[in-house]
Amino acid sequence: MKRAGRRVVLGTEAPHTSQPSKKQKTGLRGSAFGDPALCTSMDWGSLPHHVILRVFQFLTLVDRARASSVCRRWNEVFHIPDLWRRFEFELSQPATSYLKSTHPDLIQQIIKRHADHLQYVSFKVDSSTESAEAACDILSQLVNCSIKTLGLISTAKPSFMNVSKAHFASALTVVFVNSKSLSSVKIDDTPLDDPSLKVLVANNSDTLKLLKMSSCPHVSPAGILCVADQCHGLKELALNYYILSDELLLALSSEKHVDLEHLRIDVVSENPGQVEFHAIKKQSWDALVRHSPKVNIVMYFFLYEDEFDVFFREETPVTHLYFGRAVSKALLGRVGVNCPRLIELVVCANGLQPLDRELIQIAERCKHLTAMGLGECEVTCRGFVEFVKMCGGRLAQLSIMEEVLIPDSDYSLDRLHREVSKHLGRMWFPDMMPTW
Repeated sequence: MKRAGRRVVLGTEAPHTSQPSKKQKTGLRGSAFGDPALCTSMDWGSLPHHVILRVFQFLTLVDRARASSVCRRWNEVFHIPDLWRRFEFELSQPATSYLKSTHPDLIQQIIKRHADHLQYVSFKVDSSTESAEAACDILSQLVNCSIKTLGLISTAKPSFMNVSKAHFASALTVVFVNSKSLSSVKIDDTPLDDPSLKVLVANNSDTLKLLKMSSCPHVSPAGILCVADQCHGLKELALNYYILSDELLLALSSEKHVDLEHLRIDVVSENPGQVEFHAIKKQSWDALVRHSPKVNIVMYFFLYEDEFDVFFREETPVTHLYFGRAVSKALLGRVGVNCPRLIELVVCANGLQPLDRELIQIAERCKHLTAMGLGECEVTCRGFVEFVKMCGGRLAQLSIMEEVLIPDSDYSLDRLHREVSKHLGRMWFPDMMPTW
């Protein structure tokens, strides 16, 4: 490591193990593990390799390293390649009470002996710049790797965004150049740029299937278009709306491409009124759906009401819609008219005007709708029952806050849940708190 003062924590992905219950302890009395006398006389070094390997898979890296010093046999298992194919570098700065700091020498040992074994790798960092820089330092040393999946995960911002673009790009380039079989890359909230994407494409165009890169402000539409033009096996793509374009959709619709399975689009505005959103042509959406008829198009909106003007003015093949801020009745009316492929709709807030007409229109036009969630909105009980009656049993998920429902002369809340349960074909009650 470059900075001796860093306190870095590494960990492996391991199944959660709970403490055994008293009943479980009683059931072990007849085994070697349940008998203290047998445990003290047992030769732990004689356990089969596959048993020791299984034990190691449940241990954090620190505990695994300590266990490797039990005997020569356990140390041999510690270095079995299968143990290092899937690994998560968990970097925290400073170390907290539940994360113990790991000596940099141990990190160097892993890189020296196991870099060429790592295949499924993720880096989980906290909000500190030091942790993100430590992750970049490790990436820079993976020159003999054959990584298939790479994930950079920030548990809190700003993290990677505080690392210099040159430092981040240099570290990422090492992996992109040396890993000739990258199939999955998840790098949200990072200073990824167009030149880095070109390196990724140049070395992994035949293998890349998933690219998730939301909130990467240094990537331009031209950069992502380069990916679409050359990575013909791409099946999943996640990006911000500002780099979505008609040209990109048409590139993904070319005959050279496999069918796209999942397209996630984040539509985010931090400064109301300062961003002007562009419209995507219906012909471009139609081309994508003709080429990939089963594609899921997921859109997450975090806009203010006056920023929705360009959306859903004509037919849009979105399948999953999530509104994280208040939306107008007019916009939901356009959703009902122009989103016939809609499968799931979540509206976190609307205002104080009942949405009866809009919901009924959605039920009429969106024949594939199977999931609905409403937060701070208003719907009369009569209108809600009509909506459920039109959708019927295909509503597999229905999450409605109790405060959303306005009792009327036809339905009290007690009668409402009985009527809704009848049309759904299962017992249903409104939620006391949001479930999304």
